[in-house]
Amino acid sequence: MALVYQPMMQLSGLIFSLLGWVLSCLTTYLPQWKNLNLELNELEIWTMGLWQACVVQEEGGMQCKDFDSFLALPPELRISRILMFFSNGLGLLGLLVSGFGLDCLKIGERQREQKKRLLLFGGMLFWISGITAIVPVSWVAHSTVQEFWDENIPDIVPRWDFGEALFVGWLAGFCLVLGGSLLNCTICSAEVHPSSVHYAVAEQQDQCQHLETETRP
Repeated sequence: MALVYQPMMQLSGLIFSLLGWVLSCLTTYLPQWKNLNLELNELEIWTMGLWQACVVQEEGGMQCKDFDSFLALPPELRISRILMFFSNGLGLLGLLVSGFGLDCLKIGERQREQKKRLLLFGGMLFWISGITAIVPVSWVAHSTVQEFWDENIPDIVPRWDFGEALFVGWLAGFCLVLGGSLLNCTICSAEVHPSSVHYAVAEQQDQCQHLETETRP
């Protein structure tokens, strides 16, 4: 039972990690980290991402402009760029490392200890990748909430709100952490070694032969 359960758990962890990595890459380039809806002109919605600011018009579609300078960005956006790149890189490395450690892969089938180390290392990479994806998204969300409820800003000034990319980023971090946890759980779970199985079968055969000799007239 454990021989069947373990590969399924490993594949589930790898699938969740792959989904989290794809969502993390998508979050990095989405321009909807912050949304701004102007009350004077409800037909326009301004959005801000890590790379560009866009305006969405009901008739004219979306028009975007890249940021001119990295140093001119707010601190949370500058650090978020670095952390999201770090998250995407670690997620890709985790996919490569843990892929070679799967039990269903025939490569290195006899090197079980090496495969366990690869799975453990890949799970840790997914954990770090998930955390580094959650941190910048939560930081931008925290700064948005602070600016939204800042009493020093006049009420007539439009306030930024949460964008769709923040929710995608939280989901990406959760999937990466969940995938890494599943991979690490397969290592901690008890394994049924082939040697123990052969020993149990041989012992059962010896008992059967002993009973046959005793029952003979």
